[in-house]
Amino acid sequence: MASSFAAGSGCPPPIPGAQWSAADTPVRPLLLWVRTGTAHVRLDDGPELRLRTGEGAWIPADGRATRAITTEPGTVAFPLCPHAGVGARGWSELTRFEVPSGWQDWLIQLFNLQVTPFSDRGYSPEAIEELLRRPGSHPPAPAVAGREASPEGFVPPAMPRARGARAVAEELMRDPGLDLTVERWASRVLCSARTLRRDFLADTGLTFERWRLLCRLGAAVEFLAAGYDVDQVAALVGFASRNGLTRAFKGQFGLTPHEFGRGLFARPGAGGLTQRAAAARQTDDLIRMVRETGTPAAPETLPAASTPSHTNDIHVLSWMYRGSGYLDIADRRYERERGVATWIPADMEHVTGLRENSVSLPLGNASTADLHLTAPLQVRFSPAWDDYLMFCSISARSGLRPDDHDPRHILGLFAEQVAVQRALSVPMPTDPRARAVAMEWLRRIGEPGGTHDADVRAEIHRAFRDETGMTLGRWRYAARMRIARDLLAGGAPPSAVARRIGYAHLPTFSAAFSRFHGLSPREYQEREVADIR
Repeated sequence: MASSFAAGSGCPPPIPGAQWSAADTPVRPLLLWVRTGTAHVRLDDGPELRLRTGEGAWIPADGRATRAITTEPGTVAFPLCPHAGVGARGWSELTRFEVPSGWQDWLIQLFNLQVTPFSDRGYSPEAIEELLRRPGSHPPAPAVAGREASPEGFVPPAMPRARGARAVAEELMRDPGLDLTVERWASRVLCSARTLRRDFLADTGLTFERWRLLCRLGAAVEFLAAGYDVDQVAALVGFASRNGLTRAFKGQFGLTPHEFGRGLFARPGAGGLTQRAAAARQTDDLIRMVRETGTPAAPETLPAASTPSHTNDIHVLSWMYRGSGYLDIADRRYERERGVATWIPADMEHVTGLRENSVSLPLGNASTADLHLTAPLQVRFSPAWDDYLMFCSISARSGLRPDDHDPRHILGLFAEQVAVQRALSVPMPTDPRARAVAMEWLRRIGEPGGTHDADVRAEIHRAFRDETGMTLGRWRYAARMRIARDLLAGGAPPSAVARRIGYAHLPTFSAAFSRFHGLSPREYQEREVADIR
Protein backbone atom coordinates (compact mmCIF):
# COMPACT_ATOMS: atom_id res chain seq x y z
CA MET A 1 0.00 0.00 0.00
CA ALA A 2 0.99 3.63 -0.36
CA SER A 3 2.21 5.38 2.76
CA SER A 4 -0.86 6.82 4.44
CA PHE A 5 -1.40 9.03 7.46
CA ALA A 6 -4.54 10.47 9.05
CA ALA A 7 -4.59 14.24 9.15
CA GLY A 8 -5.48 15.33 12.65
CA SER A 9 -8.61 17.12 13.68
CA GLY A 10 -7.07 20.58 13.21
CA CYS A 11 -9.06 23.18 11.32
CA PRO A 12 -8.08 24.19 7.78
CA PRO A 13 -6.76 27.68 7.06
CA PRO A 14 -9.32 30.39 6.22
CA ILE A 15 -10.33 30.65 2.55
CA PRO A 16 -9.12 33.98 1.13
CA GLY A 17 -10.88 36.10 -1.44
CA ALA A 18 -10.03 35.51 -5.08
CA GLN A 19 -10.36 37.14 -8.45
CA TRP A 20 -10.26 36.12 -12.08
CA SER A 21 -6.72 36.61 -13.33
CA ALA A 22 -6.28 39.38 -15.90
CA ALA A 23 -4.08 37.00 -17.90
CA ASP A 24 -7.12 34.82 -18.55
CA THR A 25 -8.79 36.99 -21.14
CA PRO A 26 -12.49 36.36 -21.93
CA VAL A 27 -11.90 34.13 -24.95
CA ARG A 28 -14.75 31.80 -23.96
CA PRO A 29 -17.96 31.96 -21.97
CA LEU A 30 -18.04 30.87 -18.34
CA LEU A 31 -20.63 29.30 -16.11
CA LEU A 32 -19.79 30.38 -12.56
CA TRP A 33 -21.47 28.42 -9.76
CA VAL A 34 -21.18 29.47 -6.10
CA ARG A 35 -21.04 26.43 -3.84
CA THR A 36 -20.71 28.53 -0.69
CA GLY A 37 -20.14 32.21 0.06
CA THR A 38 -20.55 35.22 -2.21
CA ALA A 39 -19.18 36.15 -5.63
CA HIS A 40 -19.40 39.35 -7.66
CA VAL A 41 -19.47 39.49 -11.47
CA ARG A 42 -19.39 42.52 -13.75
CA LEU A 43 -18.80 43.14 -17.46
CA ASP A 44 -17.27 46.55 -18.27
CA ASP A 45 -19.20 49.21 -16.37
CA GLY A 46 -22.47 47.29 -16.46
CA PRO A 47 -24.52 46.28 -13.43
CA GLU A 48 -22.88 43.94 -10.94
CA LEU A 49 -24.33 40.53 -10.20
CA ARG A 50 -23.98 39.44 -6.59
CA LEU A 51 -24.17 35.66 -6.43
CA ARG A 52 -24.87 33.83 -3.18
CA THR A 53 -24.69 30.16 -2.22
CA GLY A 54 -26.50 28.02 -4.79
CA GLU A 55 -26.59 30.67 -7.52
CA GLY A 56 -24.77 30.78 -10.83
CA ALA A 57 -24.09 33.16 -13.69
CA TRP A 58 -23.71 32.80 -17.44
CA ILE A 59 -20.79 35.07 -18.39
CA PRO A 60 -20.61 35.53 -22.17
CA ALA A 61 -17.35 35.70 -24.10
CA ASP A 62 -16.60 39.13 -25.54
CA GLY A 63 -13.05 40.08 -26.43
CA ARG A 64 -13.99 43.76 -26.11
CA ALA A 65 -15.45 43.50 -22.60
CA THR A 66 -13.54 43.67 -19.33
CA ARG A 67 -14.51 40.72 -17.18
CA ALA A 68 -14.37 41.24 -13.41
CA ILE A 69 -15.01 38.23 -11.16
CA THR A 70 -14.23 38.39 -7.45
CA THR A 71 -15.13 36.21 -4.49
CA GLU A 72 -15.37 37.20 -0.84
CA PRO A 73 -13.32 35.39 1.83
CA GLY A 74 -14.82 32.01 2.66
CA THR A 75 -16.23 31.52 -0.85
CA VAL A 76 -15.93 28.44 -3.04
CA ALA A 77 -17.05 29.20 -6.62
CA PHE A 78 -16.51 26.82 -9.56
CA PRO A 79 -15.81 28.33 -13.02
CA LEU A 80 -17.02 25.88 -15.68
CA CYS A 81 -15.66 26.54 -19.17
CA PRO A 82 -17.82 25.57 -22.16
CA HIS A 83 -16.12 25.17 -25.52
CA ALA A 84 -15.25 28.46 -27.20
CA GLY A 85 -17.85 27.90 -29.91
CA VAL A 86 -20.68 27.64 -27.40
CA GLY A 87 -21.00 31.41 -27.10
CA ALA A 88 -23.22 31.58 -30.16
CA ARG A 89 -25.65 29.14 -28.52
CA GLY A 90 -25.70 30.85 -25.13
CA TRP A 91 -26.88 34.27 -24.03
CA SER A 92 -25.00 37.39 -25.07
CA GLU A 93 -25.67 39.10 -21.73
CA LEU A 94 -24.56 38.49 -18.16
CA THR A 95 -27.33 36.34 -16.68
CA ARG A 96 -28.08 34.94 -13.23
CA PHE A 97 -29.60 31.48 -12.73
CA GLU A 98 -30.47 29.15 -9.88
CA VAL A 99 -28.64 25.83 -9.57
CA PRO A 100 -31.28 23.17 -8.79
CA SER A 101 -30.93 21.25 -5.57
CA GLY A 102 -29.00 18.00 -5.94
CA TRP A 103 -26.80 19.10 -8.85
CA GLN A 104 -23.74 20.07 -6.78
CA ASP A 105 -21.72 16.88 -7.08
CA TRP A 106 -22.49 16.66 -10.80
CA LEU A 107 -21.07 20.16 -11.30
CA ILE A 108 -18.00 19.44 -9.16
CA GLN A 109 -17.29 16.31 -11.18
CA LEU A 110 -17.83 18.23 -14.42
CA PHE A 111 -15.10 20.66 -13.30
CA ASN A 112 -12.84 17.67 -12.65
CA LEU A 113 -13.52 16.26 -16.11
CA GLN A 114 -12.68 19.60 -17.70
CA VAL A 115 -9.28 19.99 -16.04
CA THR A 116 -7.96 16.38 -15.90
CA PRO A 117 -7.39 13.56 -18.40
CA PHE A 118 -10.36 11.58 -17.03
CA SER A 119 -12.51 10.21 -19.84
CA ASP A 120 -16.11 11.31 -19.51
CA ARG A 121 -17.35 8.52 -21.75
CA GLY A 122 -20.49 7.48 -19.91
CA TYR A 123 -20.73 10.91 -18.27
CA SER A 124 -22.65 12.26 -21.26
CA PRO A 125 -26.17 13.62 -20.72
CA GLU A 126 -28.01 10.62 -22.12
CA ALA A 127 -28.35 9.34 -18.54
CA ILE A 128 -30.23 12.49 -17.51
CA GLU A 129 -31.86 13.54 -20.77
CA GLU A 130 -35.33 12.39 -19.73
CA LEU A 131 -35.03 14.47 -16.57
CA LEU A 132 -34.02 17.58 -18.49
CA ARG A 133 -36.36 17.35 -21.48
CA ARG A 134 -38.54 20.45 -21.48
CA PRO A 135 -39.84 22.77 -24.22
CA GLY A 136 -36.98 23.91 -26.39
CA SER A 137 -34.63 21.05 -25.61
CA HIS A 138 -33.73 18.27 -28.00
CA PRO A 139 -32.72 14.63 -27.49
CA PRO A 140 -29.12 13.55 -28.00
CA ALA A 141 -28.06 12.72 -31.50
CA PRO A 142 -27.45 9.13 -32.62
CA ALA A 143 -24.12 7.75 -31.50
CA VAL A 144 -21.26 6.70 -33.73
CA ALA A 145 -21.55 3.20 -35.14
CA GLY A 146 -19.39 1.06 -32.92
CA ARG A 147 -16.26 3.20 -32.93
CA GLU A 148 -14.90 6.73 -32.79
CA ALA A 149 -15.51 8.06 -36.27
CA SER A 150 -12.56 9.04 -38.43
CA PRO A 151 -12.28 9.36 -42.23
CA GLU A 152 -10.13 6.65 -43.75
CA GLY A 153 -6.42 7.28 -43.25
CA PHE A 154 -6.71 10.17 -40.78
CA VAL A 155 -4.18 10.06 -37.93
CA PRO A 156 -4.50 12.60 -35.09
CA PRO A 157 -1.43 14.82 -34.75
CA ALA A 158 1.30 13.70 -32.34
CA MET A 159 1.59 15.57 -29.05
CA PRO A 160 4.71 17.70 -28.54
CA ARG A 161 7.04 16.78 -25.66
CA ALA A 162 8.33 20.22 -24.61
CA ARG A 163 6.41 21.39 -21.54
CA GLY A 164 5.10 24.70 -22.90
CA ALA A 165 4.14 23.28 -26.28
CA ARG A 166 2.47 20.28 -24.66
CA ALA A 167 0.43 22.54 -22.34
CA VAL A 168 -0.80 24.47 -25.41
CA ALA A 169 -1.55 21.22 -27.28
CA GLU A 170 -3.51 19.78 -24.35
CA GLU A 171 -5.59 22.94 -24.06
CA LEU A 172 -6.35 22.88 -27.79
CA MET A 173 -7.26 19.20 -27.62
CA ARG A 174 -9.76 20.04 -24.87
CA ASP A 175 -11.07 23.08 -26.69
CA PRO A 176 -10.00 23.36 -30.36
CA GLY A 177 -12.22 26.42 -30.82
CA LEU A 178 -9.85 28.66 -28.83
CA ASP A 179 -8.67 31.29 -31.29
CA LEU A 180 -5.47 32.76 -29.84
CA THR A 181 -2.45 33.90 -31.81
CA VAL A 182 0.78 32.00 -31.34
CA GLU A 183 2.11 35.05 -29.46
CA ARG A 184 -0.74 34.90 -26.95
CA TRP A 185 -0.34 31.15 -26.54
CA ALA A 186 3.37 31.66 -25.90
CA SER A 187 2.71 34.27 -23.21
CA ARG A 188 0.30 31.89 -21.46
CA VAL A 189 3.02 29.23 -21.12
CA LEU A 190 5.81 31.73 -20.35
CA CYS A 191 7.92 31.30 -23.46
CA SER A 192 8.52 33.18 -26.70
CA ALA A 193 6.52 32.64 -29.87
CA ARG A 194 9.73 31.56 -31.60
CA THR A 195 10.37 28.87 -28.97
CA LEU A 196 6.78 27.62 -29.17
CA ARG A 197 6.92 27.33 -32.96
CA ARG A 198 10.30 25.60 -32.79
CA ASP A 199 9.10 23.06 -30.19
CA PHE A 200 5.99 22.14 -32.20
CA LEU A 201 8.04 21.61 -35.35
CA ALA A 202 10.83 19.68 -33.61
CA ASP A 203 8.51 17.38 -31.64
CA THR A 204 5.71 16.77 -34.16
CA GLY A 205 7.16 17.58 -37.58
CA LEU A 206 4.31 20.08 -38.02
CA THR A 207 4.14 23.84 -37.81
CA PHE A 208 1.96 25.18 -34.99
CA GLU A 209 -0.69 26.30 -37.51
CA ARG A 210 -0.77 22.91 -39.27
CA TRP A 211 -0.93 21.05 -35.94
CA ARG A 212 -3.85 23.21 -34.81
CA LEU A 213 -5.67 22.67 -38.11
CA LEU A 214 -5.39 18.88 -37.80
CA CYS A 215 -6.51 19.08 -34.17
CA ARG A 216 -9.60 21.05 -35.26
CA LEU A 217 -10.39 18.66 -38.09
CA GLY A 218 -10.12 15.68 -35.75
CA ALA A 219 -12.54 17.36 -33.37
CA ALA A 220 -14.85 18.19 -36.29
CA VAL A 221 -15.05 14.50 -37.12
CA GLU A 222 -16.17 13.74 -33.55
CA PHE A 223 -18.78 16.50 -33.42
CA LEU A 224 -20.22 15.55 -36.81
CA ALA A 225 -20.45 11.95 -35.63
CA ALA A 226 -22.27 13.15 -32.49
CA GLY A 227 -24.98 14.74 -34.62
CA TYR A 228 -24.04 18.43 -34.63
CA ASP A 229 -24.75 20.20 -37.90
CA VAL A 230 -21.98 21.76 -39.97
CA ASP A 231 -22.59 25.33 -38.77
CA GLN A 232 -22.42 24.23 -35.12
CA VAL A 233 -19.26 22.21 -35.75
CA ALA A 234 -17.56 25.16 -37.45
CA ALA A 235 -18.18 27.30 -34.37
CA LEU A 236 -17.15 24.56 -31.94
CA VAL A 237 -13.78 23.89 -33.57
CA GLY A 238 -12.77 27.47 -34.34
CA PHE A 239 -13.66 28.16 -37.98
CA ALA A 240 -15.09 31.58 -38.76
CA SER A 241 -17.63 30.15 -41.19
CA ARG A 242 -19.18 26.97 -42.55
CA ASN A 243 -17.32 27.51 -45.82
CA GLY A 244 -13.96 27.62 -44.05
CA LEU A 245 -14.60 24.29 -42.37
CA THR A 246 -15.85 22.75 -45.62
CA ARG A 247 -12.74 23.80 -47.57
CA ALA A 248 -10.33 22.51 -44.92
CA PHE A 249 -12.28 19.28 -44.35
CA LYS A 250 -12.48 18.46 -48.05
CA GLY A 251 -8.83 19.35 -48.55
CA GLN A 252 -7.82 16.89 -45.83
CA PHE A 253 -10.33 14.08 -46.33
CA GLY A 254 -11.58 14.42 -49.90
CA LEU A 255 -15.24 14.84 -48.91
CA THR A 256 -17.33 17.58 -47.37
CA PRO A 257 -18.49 17.55 -43.71
CA HIS A 258 -22.07 17.05 -44.93
CA GLU A 259 -21.08 14.04 -47.04
CA PHE A 260 -19.13 12.56 -44.14
CA GLY A 261 -22.00 12.96 -41.68
CA ARG A 262 -24.56 11.55 -44.12
CA GLY A 263 -22.38 8.49 -44.69
CA LEU A 264 -21.98 7.88 -40.95
CA PHE A 265 -25.65 7.73 -40.11
CA ALA A 266 -26.38 5.40 -42.99
CA ARG A 267 -24.46 2.72 -41.07
CA PRO A 268 -26.24 0.44 -38.59
CA GLY A 269 -25.07 -0.08 -35.00
CA ALA A 270 -24.63 1.86 -31.81
CA GLY A 271 -21.72 3.20 -29.82
CA GLY A 272 -20.67 5.93 -27.42
CA LEU A 273 -19.79 9.57 -27.69
CA THR A 274 -16.13 10.55 -27.69
CA GLN A 275 -14.80 12.61 -24.80
CA ARG A 276 -14.98 15.95 -26.59
CA ALA A 277 -18.45 15.27 -27.99
CA ALA A 278 -19.72 14.20 -24.58
CA ALA A 279 -18.26 17.36 -23.02
CA ALA A 280 -20.09 19.46 -25.61
CA ARG A 281 -23.35 17.65 -24.81
CA GLN A 282 -22.83 18.35 -21.11
CA THR A 283 -22.45 22.01 -21.94
CA ASP A 284 -25.73 21.88 -23.84
CA ASP A 285 -27.42 20.55 -20.70
CA LEU A 286 -25.94 23.32 -18.57
CA ILE A 287 -27.11 25.97 -21.01
CA ARG A 288 -30.62 24.50 -21.00
CA MET A 289 -30.50 24.62 -17.21
CA VAL A 290 -29.66 28.33 -17.42
CA ARG A 291 -32.18 29.43 -20.01
CA GLU A 292 -35.23 27.28 -19.31
CA THR A 293 -37.83 27.57 -16.59
CA GLY A 294 -38.70 24.78 -14.20
CA THR A 295 -36.41 22.73 -12.00
CA PRO A 296 -34.77 19.73 -13.66
CA ALA A 297 -34.34 16.69 -11.46
CA ALA A 298 -30.82 15.91 -10.31
CA PRO A 299 -28.85 13.05 -11.87
CA GLU A 300 -29.53 9.76 -10.13
CA THR A 301 -25.95 8.49 -10.41
CA LEU A 302 -22.50 9.72 -11.34
CA PRO A 303 -20.98 7.19 -13.76
CA ALA A 304 -17.60 5.63 -13.18
CA ALA A 305 -14.68 7.27 -15.00
CA SER A 306 -11.02 6.58 -15.65
CA THR A 307 -7.97 8.07 -17.32
CA PRO A 308 -6.12 6.40 -20.17
CA SER A 309 -2.77 4.88 -19.26
CA HIS A 310 -0.36 7.80 -19.23
CA THR A 311 2.62 9.43 -17.50
CA ASN A 312 3.12 12.94 -16.11
CA ASP A 313 6.39 14.87 -16.08
CA ILE A 314 5.38 16.32 -12.70
CA HIS A 315 3.92 14.88 -9.49
CA VAL A 316 0.13 15.35 -9.31
CA LEU A 317 -1.90 15.52 -6.07
CA SER A 318 -5.45 14.13 -6.42
CA TRP A 319 -8.07 14.17 -3.64
CA MET A 320 -11.17 11.98 -3.25
CA TYR A 321 -14.06 14.22 -2.27
CA ARG A 322 -16.75 11.57 -2.51
CA GLY A 323 -16.91 7.79 -2.91
CA SER A 324 -13.78 5.84 -3.78
CA GLY A 325 -11.31 5.26 -6.56
CA TYR A 326 -8.01 3.61 -7.37
CA LEU A 327 -4.57 4.22 -8.81
CA ASP A 328 -2.99 1.44 -10.89
CA ILE A 329 0.79 1.51 -11.39
CA ALA A 330 2.31 -1.53 -13.13
CA ASP A 331 0.69 -4.54 -11.41
CA ARG A 332 -0.16 -2.73 -8.14
CA ARG A 333 -3.44 -1.10 -7.18
CA TYR A 334 -3.57 1.69 -4.59
CA GLU A 335 -7.04 2.26 -3.17
CA ARG A 336 -8.28 5.83 -2.78
CA GLU A 337 -10.96 6.38 -0.15
CA ARG A 338 -13.10 9.35 0.78
CA GLY A 339 -10.93 12.17 2.10
CA VAL A 340 -7.61 10.69 0.92
CA ALA A 341 -5.23 12.87 -1.10
CA THR A 342 -2.67 10.96 -3.17
CA TRP A 343 0.56 12.16 -4.72
CA ILE A 344 0.87 10.40 -8.10
CA PRO A 345 4.59 10.19 -8.92
CA ALA A 346 6.01 11.70 -12.08
CA ASP A 347 7.35 9.53 -14.91
CA MET A 348 5.31 6.48 -13.87
CA GLU A 349 2.77 5.05 -16.30
CA HIS A 350 -0.54 4.78 -14.48
CA VAL A 351 -4.33 4.69 -14.68
CA THR A 352 -6.53 6.61 -12.25
CA GLY A 353 -10.13 5.47 -11.83
CA LEU A 354 -13.32 6.55 -10.09
CA ARG A 355 -16.07 4.18 -9.10
CA GLU A 356 -19.76 4.99 -9.59
CA ASN A 357 -21.01 7.96 -7.55
CA SER A 358 -17.46 9.08 -6.81
CA VAL A 359 -15.90 12.52 -7.25
CA SER A 360 -12.25 13.54 -7.19
CA LEU A 361 -10.41 16.83 -7.70
CA PRO A 362 -6.79 17.70 -8.52
CA LEU A 363 -5.25 19.83 -5.76
CA GLY A 364 -1.99 20.82 -7.43
CA ASN A 365 1.34 19.74 -8.87
CA ALA A 366 4.96 19.55 -7.74
CA SER A 367 8.12 19.37 -9.79
CA THR A 368 10.62 16.58 -9.29
CA ALA A 369 12.99 19.24 -7.90
CA ASP A 370 10.48 20.24 -5.22
CA LEU A 371 9.45 16.74 -4.15
CA HIS A 372 11.43 13.50 -4.15
CA LEU A 373 8.83 10.79 -4.73
CA THR A 374 9.31 7.23 -5.94
CA ALA A 375 5.95 5.76 -4.84
CA PRO A 376 2.45 7.13 -4.18
CA LEU A 377 2.13 9.00 -0.87
CA GLN A 378 -1.23 9.54 0.81
CA VAL A 379 -2.74 11.54 3.64
CA ARG A 380 -6.33 11.66 4.86
CA PHE A 381 -8.19 14.93 5.36
CA SER A 382 -11.30 15.17 7.53
CA PRO A 383 -14.58 16.48 6.01
CA ALA A 384 -13.89 19.82 7.71
CA TRP A 385 -11.31 20.42 4.96
CA ASP A 386 -13.72 19.90 2.03
CA ASP A 387 -14.36 23.54 1.16
CA TYR A 388 -10.74 24.57 1.58
CA LEU A 389 -9.48 21.75 -0.64
CA MET A 390 -12.05 22.60 -3.31
CA PHE A 391 -10.75 26.16 -3.19
CA CYS A 392 -7.20 24.82 -3.64
CA SER A 393 -8.31 22.83 -6.68
CA ILE A 394 -10.03 25.81 -8.29
CA SER A 395 -6.98 28.02 -7.64
CA ALA A 396 -4.65 25.40 -9.14
CA ARG A 397 -6.67 24.64 -12.27
CA SER A 398 -8.48 27.85 -13.23
CA GLY A 399 -7.98 31.60 -13.47
CA LEU A 400 -9.98 32.20 -10.27
CA ARG A 401 -7.35 32.49 -7.55
CA PRO A 402 -5.97 34.84 -4.86
CA ASP A 403 -3.59 37.60 -5.93
CA ASP A 404 -0.76 36.00 -3.96
CA HIS A 405 -1.48 32.44 -5.11
CA ASP A 406 1.57 30.20 -4.70
CA PRO A 407 1.39 26.96 -6.75
CA ARG A 408 3.76 25.33 -4.23
CA HIS A 409 1.39 26.03 -1.34
CA ILE A 410 -0.29 22.64 -1.65
CA LEU A 411 3.10 20.91 -1.34
CA GLY A 412 3.67 22.56 2.01
CA LEU A 413 0.12 21.89 3.12
CA PHE A 414 0.44 18.18 2.39
CA ALA A 415 3.85 17.98 4.06
CA GLU A 416 2.50 19.73 7.14
CA GLN A 417 -0.37 17.26 7.47
CA VAL A 418 2.01 14.32 7.27
CA ALA A 419 4.52 15.97 9.57
CA VAL A 420 1.92 16.97 12.16
CA GLN A 421 0.60 13.42 12.27
CA ARG A 422 4.10 12.06 12.67
CA ALA A 423 4.83 14.67 15.33
CA LEU A 424 2.14 13.02 17.41
CA SER A 425 4.72 10.28 18.03
CA VAL A 426 6.29 12.83 20.37
CA PRO A 427 4.61 12.16 23.75
CA MET A 428 1.32 14.07 23.91
CA PRO A 429 -0.30 15.28 27.13
CA THR A 430 -3.64 13.64 27.97
CA ASP A 431 -5.01 16.60 29.92
CA PRO A 432 -7.66 18.11 27.57
CA ARG A 433 -6.45 21.69 28.07
CA ALA A 434 -2.79 20.81 27.58
CA ARG A 435 -3.58 18.68 24.54
CA ALA A 436 -5.56 21.55 23.03
CA VAL A 437 -2.52 23.82 23.48
CA ALA A 438 -0.32 21.20 21.80
CA MET A 439 -2.64 20.76 18.81
CA GLU A 440 -3.08 24.52 18.35
CA TRP A 441 0.68 25.01 18.40
CA LEU A 442 1.16 22.22 15.84
CA ARG A 443 -1.52 23.75 13.61
CA ARG A 444 0.07 27.21 13.74
CA ILE A 445 3.69 26.15 13.65
CA GLY A 446 5.73 28.57 11.58
CA GLU A 447 3.30 31.48 11.93
CA PRO A 448 4.81 34.72 13.25
CA GLY A 449 3.88 35.74 16.77
CA GLY A 450 3.00 32.24 17.96
CA THR A 451 1.99 31.37 21.50
CA HIS A 452 4.54 32.26 24.19
CA ASP A 453 5.06 30.41 27.44
CA ALA A 454 3.85 33.46 29.34
CA ASP A 455 0.44 33.05 27.67
CA VAL A 456 -0.01 29.53 29.04
CA ARG A 457 -1.46 28.89 32.48
CA ALA A 458 0.65 27.22 35.16
CA GLU A 459 -1.50 24.07 35.35
CA ILE A 460 -0.90 23.43 31.66
CA HIS A 461 2.86 23.71 32.15
CA ARG A 462 2.48 21.24 35.02
CA ALA A 463 0.49 18.82 32.81
CA PHE A 464 3.23 18.85 30.17
CA ARG A 465 5.90 18.07 32.77
CA ASP A 466 3.86 15.35 34.47
CA GLU A 467 2.45 13.66 31.35
CA THR A 468 5.27 13.99 28.78
CA GLY A 469 8.34 14.25 30.95
CA MET A 470 9.21 17.51 29.19
CA THR A 471 8.60 21.17 29.82
CA LEU A 472 6.37 22.88 27.27
CA GLY A 473 9.41 24.57 25.73
CA ARG A 474 11.30 21.28 25.44
CA TRP A 475 8.20 19.56 24.00
CA ARG A 476 7.94 22.25 21.30
CA TYR A 477 11.61 21.80 20.48
CA ALA A 478 11.20 18.00 20.14
CA ALA A 479 8.10 18.40 17.97
CA ARG A 480 9.86 20.94 15.75
CA MET A 481 12.79 18.62 15.23
CA ARG A 482 10.49 15.67 14.48
CA ILE A 483 8.63 17.68 11.84
CA ALA A 484 11.88 19.05 10.40
CA ARG A 485 13.24 15.52 10.03
CA ASP A 486 10.23 14.40 7.99
CA LEU A 487 10.23 17.49 5.78
CA LEU A 488 13.94 17.02 5.04
CA ALA A 489 13.38 13.34 4.27
CA GLY A 490 10.68 14.40 1.82
CA GLY A 491 13.18 16.52 -0.10
CA ALA A 492 12.37 20.04 1.16
CA PRO A 493 15.44 22.33 1.19
CA PRO A 494 16.73 23.21 4.69
CA SER A 495 15.96 26.92 4.21
CA ALA A 496 12.29 26.12 3.48
CA VAL A 497 12.13 23.72 6.45
CA ALA A 498 13.51 26.40 8.74
CA ARG A 499 10.78 28.84 7.73
CA ARG A 500 8.09 26.15 7.91
CA ILE A 501 8.78 25.33 11.55
CA GLY A 502 9.23 28.89 12.75
CA TYR A 503 12.96 29.71 12.49
CA ALA A 504 13.68 33.12 10.98
CA HIS A 505 17.31 32.28 10.14
CA LEU A 506 18.81 29.12 8.63
CA PRO A 507 21.94 29.10 10.86
CA THR A 508 19.77 29.13 13.99
CA PHE A 509 17.74 26.20 12.69
CA SER A 510 20.88 24.29 11.62
CA ALA A 511 22.40 24.67 15.07
CA ALA A 512 19.20 23.51 16.80
CA PHE A 513 18.82 20.53 14.44
CA SER A 514 22.47 19.51 14.91
CA ARG A 515 22.13 19.60 18.71
CA PHE A 516 19.04 17.38 18.56
CA HIS A 517 20.06 14.88 15.86
CA GLY A 518 23.85 14.95 15.97
CA LEU A 519 24.26 15.98 12.32
CA SER A 520 23.34 19.00 10.22
CA PRO A 521 20.09 19.27 8.21
CA ARG A 522 22.01 18.86 4.94
CA GLU A 523 23.90 15.82 6.22
CA TYR A 524 20.68 14.25 7.48
CA GLN A 525 18.92 14.85 4.16
CA GLU A 526 21.80 13.41 2.12
CA ARG A 527 21.82 10.30 4.29
CA GLU A 528 18.06 9.80 3.93
CA VAL A 529 18.17 10.19 0.14
CA ALA A 530 21.06 7.72 -0.06
CA ASP A 531 19.11 5.19 2.02
CA ILE A 532 16.07 5.51 -0.29
CA ARG A 533 18.18 4.91 -3.40
